[in-house]
Amino acid sequence: MFTNILLPVDLDQESSWERALPAAVEVSQKAGARLHVMTVVPDYGMSIVGSFFPENYEAKALENAAAALHTFVQAHVPKRIQVRHVVGHGTVYAEILREAQEVHADLIVLAAHRPALKDFLLGPNAARVVRHANCSVLVVRP
Repeated sequence: MFTNILLPVDLDQESSWERALPAAVEVSQKAGARLHVMTVVPDYGMSIVGSFFPENYEAKALENAAAALHTFVQAHVPKRIQVRHVVGHGTVYAEILREAQEVHADLIVLAAHRPALKDFLLGPNAARVVRHANCSVLVVRP
């Protein structure tokens, strides 16, 4: 049923993976699917903002994110699951959707927080992924 499952996580927010990770692992095990664990390093947005950071700040941030993601996977994902580590760079929801297309994801498993009023007006990353994904999305609530 599923061959590629994408699990986006925010390594600084345990709530982004504490319930979604076990769900993704369970589905991966049952389906024999490959698990693509992803984190996203935001970009600067406006180029003028980048001028306030050291010259190779973004490159180092991406390297640090990759190292942290490998450590996270070693600590939390069973060794019997085939895992691919992915570090995106840019807008969170856009990077998740791009990666899902690139790996031909059958399922995206992500966590969502309880929506606040502003989320109904602006839309959180999870809502954007659900609206625009070309595959099934499992949203795990706290």
